[in-house]
Amino acid sequence: MAIEKSYYMTQEGKEKLEQELHYLKTERRQEVVERIKIARDFGDLSENSEYDAAKDEQAFVESRIAQLEKMIRNSVIIENDNENPNVVSLGKSVTFQELPDGEKETYTIVGSAEADPFEGKISNDSPMAQSLIGQEVGAEVSVATPGGDIQVKIVSVE
Repeated sequence: MAIEKSYYMTQEGKEKLEQELHYLKTERRQEVVERIKIARDFGDLSENSEYDAAKDEQAFVESRIAQLEKMIRNSVIIENDNENPNVVSLGKSVTFQELPDGEKETYTIVGSAEADPFEGKISNDSPMAQSLIGQEVGAEVSVATPGGDIQVKIVSVE
């Protein structure tokens, strides 16, 4: 039996996934079933694009439900590590400055399930997070990026 991947997330992230799962199971699934019923009434299924689109949507919804169930089942809730507040770890926000004179940027390190760079949440699997985790305030860190390595200095951890 294969070992399933753990999905690190905050309690808030897990609740969001549970809400999406509930919506998909209770509302979205029924909407798709209704679309399939209506499309069947159009006649010959071999040339019925409405039916094909509804079946594709059904497959997507069922796949997403299975994915969410797996993520929730294998979730590991991130607890804030209060032992050392100056060390970057999962669930903390880190502010860093690109050296020599870049702007300050702040990101929260979260599990891949709730990563959203546009909202300032980066995955613990990302090269940036992997370089920062375990480092302390004041540390200068080399981060591998697609454009080449960059040097950053950790300004604060919250």
